[in-house]
Amino acid sequence: MSFRTGFRISGSALTAERVRMDVIANNIANVNTTRTPQGGPYRRQQVVFAPQTAVPMFQISSSGGRLDTGRGVRVLAIVENNAPGLTAYEPDHPDADANGYVTYPNVDVNTELVDMLAARRAYEANVVVINAAKAMAMQALEIGRV
Repeated sequence: MSFRTGFRISGSALTAERVRMDVIANNIANVNTTRTPQGGPYRRQQVVFAPQTAVPMFQISSSGGRLDTGRGVRVLAIVENNAPGLTAYEPDHPDADANGYVTYPNVDVNTELVDMLAARRAYEANVVVINAAKAMAMQALEIGRV
């Protein structure tokens, strides 16, 4: 695996985690949105990741098989969570139904904050990988100068 491959893999993870953070921020921003253009309350969105296609390295692993390495991660889809939201009795609310109940989004701020923390940690870990690869490349250049 070359240095560029490591940069590409970690770069794809940085991009994917940025998308995840954008979706989380959108969920938190819409925590009280009771009416959307599609009708009904806002639905929580989640990011689905998938590995990018593997590239054979044509090397033999210690188990005797061919060693494959991935190309990174990609965002496969952003899906809506169809779980029901909370309802509250608010007969004066403009989005109340005939019985006076308003359905709120199925967004839990605590869940979003935990997801945001996990996305942040993953982002930071990939920054560390890029910095380590950069330091190794710089050391390799120093060896060549001597």
